[in-house]
Amino acid sequence: MLRVIVYDIADDKRLRLVAKACEDFGVRVQKSVFECWLDDDRFEQLWERLLRIMKPAEDSLMAYVIDDRFARKRRTAGEGVTVTEKRSVYLF
Repeated sequence: MLRVIVYDIADDKRLRLVAKACEDFGVRVQKSVFECWLDDDRFEQLWERLLRIMKPAEDSLMAYVIDDRFARKRRTAGEGVTVTEKRSVYLF
């Protein structure tokens, strides 16, 4: 599933930590927006990591789940748009 992570973090240090966590799981498509192709277990790992970083009284996190069928229908426009694709990795 495609997970779209959106955040607004008040503190610069926490902002960098949240961005780094998201980079470990997905691709930045806007300043505070990441696309992550994750199954439920991997998403829970990311979400728990983000919750440990953020301060709920000052920051906000949102995650949207988009199934594969609708993710392929998303539209983009403009210079520098990053489009992510689901990838499968096979290790032998």
